[in-house]
Amino acid sequence: MIRFAPDRPRRKPNLTPMIDVVFLLLVFFMLVSRFGVDRALPLMLAAGGGADWSGPPRVVDVGPEGVALNGVPIPPDALVGALAPLMQGPGDTVILRPRGATALQDVIGVMDRLDAAGFTRLVLVD
Repeated sequence: MIRFAPDRPRRKPNLTPMIDVVFLLLVFFMLVSRFGVDRALPLMLAAGGGADWSGPPRVVDVGPEGVALNGVPIPPDALVGALAPLMQGPGDTVILRPRGATALQDVIGVMDRLDAAGFTRLVLVD
C-alpha cells in the first residue's frame, strides 16, 4: 500500500509584492504627469457696437490653408513683420478672423505669435 504524506494546509498568496508594484506605478505616474499651468490669452470679442478705428485695416484671416493679412496670403512667420508698418503702436487693434474649418490650435498659434511680438489688442470675430 502506498502512503502519501499528510496534506499540508494551502498557503495564501502574498499580496505585498503586488501592492508594492501598484504604489511604485502610482508614484511613477504622479511624477511624470504634467501639471499644466492654465494660461489666459487677453482677448476682446467684437460686439455689435462700433468702436473708434484709427489707421489702416489690420484683419488677419486664419484658415486651414494658412494666414492672410487684409486678404493677401502670407507665411505665418512673416505676419508680425507685415503688421508692423500698419501699426501706430502696440495698442492698436488687430482683428483675427478664423475661416472655414480652421482648427482652434491654428488660431491660438497666431495669437501666441502676435502676443509674443507685443500686440496687446487682439479682437476675435466670427
